[in-house]
Amino acid sequence: MLHKTIIKRIFQLRKRGYSIPEISLILKISRGTASRYARKVQIREKFMERWLKRRNASKIISQRHWNIAREKTKSFIGSFSKRELALVGAALYWGEGAKKDLSLTNSDPRMIRVFIRILQKVFGITRGEMKVTLRLYEDLDKTSCLRFWSDTTGIKLEENTVVHVLKGHKSGKLKYGMCRLRVKKGGLLLKQIFAIIDGIVTPS
Repeated sequence: MLHKTIIKRIFQLRKRGYSIPEISLILKISRGTASRYARKVQIREKFMERWLKRRNASKIISQRHWNIAREKTKSFIGSFSKRELALVGAALYWGEGAKKDLSLTNSDPRMIRVFIRILQKVFGITRGEMKVTLRLYEDLDKTSCLRFWSDTTGIKLEENTVVHVLKGHKSGKLKYGMCRLRVKKGGLLLKQIFAIIDGIVTPS
């Protein structure tokens, strides 16, 4: 809990059009903390111009940094070899996969797409050898979620697709629930992935 004087200072700075990064820097608190206390504070009209300029400047700087980061990444990564993709796939599975069968569950469509690409390109698994099931909260629209994950995976999902309904409401990134991607008869490949993980843990 912040001291009352710090909270009061956050309110004062925000009313005068100071941005979240500025408040964080001045008061030596995290941006999350600054945002939590400042987000409901009304900026005074005479300071709105200052706030808009600072906000736009932050966006410009952020975009510039993203461009630099992408260019630097291109220069030293280039294209991935099958060996490197296999390591990425094993690491993904290590973090997000099941331990008894070759299945991976996540709400991030990018992760699911990457894992499918690795299964296809590195291990020769076709989409016909993959099965998708969904985990959805009860307030989500089933049809929209089926359509979203069909587009994501390239696997046609229909009304008879297995859907596990979870009690409660969606939060955070679970707008379309969670996708569970499983390789049918993937026992041998699962052992191969665990062998790759063992090689990462104990390099020869």
